[in-house]
Amino acid sequence: MPQPARAVAPRHAMVLAAGLGQRMRPLTDATPKPLIEVGGKALIDHVLDRLAAAGVEEAIVNVHYLADQIERHVKARRQPKIVISDERGVLLDTGGGVVKALPLLGQAPFFVVNSDTIWIESVQANLASLAGAFDTNRMDAVLLLAPTAGSIGYAGRGDFLMTPEGQLERRGERDVAPFVYAGTALVSPRLLNGAPAGAFSLNRMFDRAIEAGRLCGLRLEGTWMHVGTPDAIKAAEAAILASAA
Repeated sequence: MPQPARAVAPRHAMVLAAGLGQRMRPLTDATPKPLIEVGGKALIDHVLDRLAAAGVEEAIVNVHYLADQIERHVKARRQPKIVISDERGVLLDTGGGVVKALPLLGQAPFFVVNSDTIWIESVQANLASLAGAFDTNRMDAVLLLAPTAGSIGYAGRGDFLMTPEGQLERRGERDVAPFVYAGTALVSPRLLNGAPAGAFSLNRMFDRAIEAGRLCGLRLEGTWMHVGTPDAIKAAEAAILASAA
């Protein structure tokens, strides 16, 4: 990807923690997925620790399913400061959740991170690389992408193809793509201009940005772990232990 005209230093982030965690049942029958532990740490703490290390000062965390548990868990955090976006009344999906929180996120580019995404870093921190790759002149969002092959716990067909300039295209319906969305993006508020009301997937805005040639990607350095089911927890924990050896 070409070097951006000017790097950004995001101070705000949106952490998506309102989902139902259905594929993680029965573990999520009484515990929200963001609080499921991997390697002795709740998934959401893996995310918040990464954001704190990247210099994020305030994280907006949306809540819906078993919301009280998540609120209690994050209450004591100071880095980053936590602000709750309450979706108890209606689940707004990823896009609607971000739109609801926009007044709290400010006018500068901000991170959007799934509360269950987890990876093992390489030499360069991935969030810092994502911030360094963002170029407001030519993109509305840059997505962190993991290789389809070699990611722990992922057996899908991938999401995106990426040009040498970093622009993204969706894979064809019957195709296999080299990259899967790793649940982390740096977005401009401009991405949400004209967004629909109510619940909708952030993918709708990604697809609109693709059509405009303004959605880019960055390859994750290290190892991404797809912790989508109870069985995937063991694989992720084994990878974490092996990386520390």
